[in-house]
Amino acid sequence: MQPDWTGMFGTGSDPSGALNFSGKAVLHAQGVNFSNGSSFSISMSQLQLEDELGKGAYGTVKKVLHKPTNVAMAMKEIRLELDESKLNAIIMELDILHRAISPEIIEFYGAFFIESCVYYCMEYMDAGSLDKLQGAGVPEDVLGRISGSMVRGLKFLKDELQIIHRDVKPTNVLVNSKGEIKLCDFGVSGQLEKSLAKTNIGCQSYMAPERIKGESQNNVGTYTVSSDVWSLGLSMIEMAIGRYPYPPETYANVFAQLTAIVHGDPPELPDTYSEDCRDFVNRCLHKVPEMRATYAELLDHQFMRQDRDRQVDMPKWVVGALDYRKRKHAEDRQKKLLLQDGSTSAPPGTS
Repeated sequence: MQPDWTGMFGTGSDPSGALNFSGKAVLHAQGVNFSNGSSFSISMSQLQLEDELGKGAYGTVKKVLHKPTNVAMAMKEIRLELDESKLNAIIMELDILHRAISPEIIEFYGAFFIESCVYYCMEYMDAGSLDKLQGAGVPEDVLGRISGSMVRGLKFLKDELQIIHRDVKPTNVLVNSKGEIKLCDFGVSGQLEKSLAKTNIGCQSYMAPERIKGESQNNVGTYTVSSDVWSLGLSMIEMAIGRYPYPPETYANVFAQLTAIVHGDPPELPDTYSEDCRDFVNRCLHKVPEMRATYAELLDHQFMRQDRDRQVDMPKWVVGALDYRKRKHAEDRQKKLLLQDGSTSAPPGTS
């Protein structure tokens, strides 16, 4: 029996098995139709399931092969529940994906609905997300190329779709073996996040100081484009140093971490990066939102001008980053095995 949300969220499933999102989109087993006339036909029978790529708050992502075209895709599976925030996130992401035609935004291939699950198919980025590639640190020329792609993607969302991403971080930036950089994960774009108490602030937070203060005071008017600019700057530092700039383990508790973000000095790039690069990041991480650079100002910054004038071998960097990750995983597995062997061996003096 199909669930029925009609009258509750303005969203409902009809007897034919279609899911209607308040007139904005209709999903069914053969694809999705949007109210603006766009239509994408794709179905589970056309797909060959391959590897699992990851799991997130809203579902599982798998690599699939679209058999009619022989194109590899990333398919996100989301099990529907009586949860308004999840339904809002689905229609928000679908709406943005099908309208966001940009080299810096992940490409959308279609979506469908079967047995209380929504599936949508997107471009498969074979190198994964930036957080998996930053372990060895990111050299300045590569950091410039990545940052330029992120700024152009965020500016496109703002200028063309009037959208604020709201979840800018390395895990939401994907890379392929060609060295292309693309934004993804728009489920919370254009809508307020959950309350501060329910966020993952204890592990990692890319929230701007004013956003943390606003949400802690239940002030919904604190999120602006400049908050995404802060998250961009924080992401750049994480990529450069290979770790999150406010590591939770260095604070006594989550409130100490929040206090450091809100009241402490913002982090900076190491001195090994050029003055222009460091100034670019500093312009993103000004504590006063109104003092942060706009996307247009960032693209006109000397650091971005240098990026446009130089050749960067991004495919070579991707290969090196993937190799580093493989070696690191192998070393970690070896250490784990040695620890296990040590714990199971007999103590000295026993037989």
